[in-house]
Amino acid sequence: MPHTRPPATLLDLRKGEEAILDRIDLPDDVSLRLMELGFLPGSRVAASFRAPGGDPRVFRVDGTEVALRCETAARLHLRPLPKPGAASAT
Repeated sequence: MPHTRPPATLLDLRKGEEAILDRIDLPDDVSLRLMELGFLPGSRVAASFRAPGGDPRVFRVDGTEVALRCETAARLHLRPLPKPGAASAT
């Protein structure tokens, strides 16, 4: 069942869905570690697997799968992927 609106955070992504990371709303030390793992603003992120209890969840970024706790994933904000064929605003 598709979303009626685009996912707002990583936590909102369903398995297989992708979006662009817009910003990280976490303390600087945690943000820096996530950026070292590939979670850079402007990067494409996809939801992958989740633990049987739902936490943590696994996300694919820059060719790597990374498990994040739900409380962390909820602080990584997204923007939708550009529509195919849409001109980029530069």
